[in-house]
Amino acid sequence: MNYARPSFGMTPVVKNLIIVNALFYMASIVFKSAMGIQLEHYLGLHLPMATNFHIYQFVTYMFMHAYPNPSHIFFNMFALFMFGQMLENAMGAKRFLVYYFVTGIGAGFIQELAWVYDLRDVIFSDYESVNIGGQILSTAEYYNLYITVGASGAVFGILLAYGMLFPNNVIVLMFPPIPLRAKYFVLIYGAIELFAGVRGGGDGVAHFAHLGGMLFGFLLLMYWRRSFNGQ
Repeated sequence: MNYARPSFGMTPVVKNLIIVNALFYMASIVFKSAMGIQLEHYLGLHLPMATNFHIYQFVTYMFMHAYPNPSHIFFNMFALFMFGQMLENAMGAKRFLVYYFVTGIGAGFIQELAWVYDLRDVIFSDYESVNIGGQILSTAEYYNLYITVGASGAVFGILLAYGMLFPNNVIVLMFPPIPLRAKYFVLIYGAIELFAGVRGGGDGVAHFAHLGGMLFGFLLLMYWRRSFNGQ
């Protein structure tokens, strides 16, 4: 049985991704505190029909994190540090970077589909306004309320790849401290996210983005495997 051990050396892509995420987080703090500008309104991923939507947000949202909630960026970067380095060493820097962006963008795409499904009664109607908690908003204002930020989709893609490439490595959970083989960890985590996403409940977590990162990661790994075997 192989045990996964943390590497305290930083592979180049993982190191630069962590730096860029940290810079975006600090920029969020500075813009908010100094100028009252919330960067997530410009760089977070919005609904396609929202007035604040821009196509570049499929990339920029991955580098934005909830502010002032340091745990969001901390746990994403911790997972990237712990699992991303082994994947970067296994895939190579360029392929790992491609994998990171494909899973992150794919996660955003799946989250968009989940939003459209949830809002289908509003989107596919002639409503001009929506009543939320006694407040009347135009549909344009209402759509702008839907924003997602964070590297979680790409991080879940990394967890999926780790489970597929190193299935028998053992991961010791933090809470509770139970050792699990990576393949079982990924399956359990994926099932929890699916259950949470289907159940809903307004916990503010983009569960379908997490699943989207895993889905696109799986598809990309299968494509690479078939391409390699076909050569």
